[in-house]
Amino acid sequence: MATEEGLVLEVVTPLGVVLCERVDEVVAPSVQGEFGVLSGHLPMLASLNIGLLHFVKGNDTTEVAVGRGFAEVLHDRTLVLTDRYATKEDVDVLAVRERLTAVDAELEEFSGDLNDPHRLELIEEEQWLATQLELMGDPPQHKVLVESRATDFADLMPQLEEASAEDEDEEAPKGD
Repeated sequence: MATEEGLVLEVVTPLGVVLCERVDEVVAPSVQGEFGVLSGHLPMLASLNIGLLHFVKGNDTTEVAVGRGFAEVLHDRTLVLTDRYATKEDVDVLAVRERLTAVDAELEEFSGDLNDPHRLELIEEEQWLATQLELMGDPPQHKVLVESRATDFADLMPQLEEASAEDEDEEAPKGD
């Protein structure tokens, strides 16, 4: 257990430790929504999603952008392992907007398989770019990206009705 008040937040990327602070509270983006951590939190392991990580230190709240990864909470320590990390000082808004425009255009033109690895990489990059802009307080408009094929049930209804009518005909008692 930590001997001082609060908890230790440590963020590690492939480049090494990018943040190590004693904080009062951490709020992180998991794949199932945000979760918060205070001192004394039960041990936990969570899968992180691309988004903003907030931490509170006294009366100050700081936001940073994190990529996919994992968070482990154990003994008043929150360890975040992530593939990406950015502070407000790291974000070049003009370059991010320019790249976001290019990624959006490439996604609009994409005509291959919806589960194509290149398409999925573009979606992840789009999410990362949007998160950086959100960190700066200027998020882009949300776009709805279809990650799997949707079924138009209206097209199936006549087939379902025909199949149901055939089943009823087969089940109907036949007279002699």
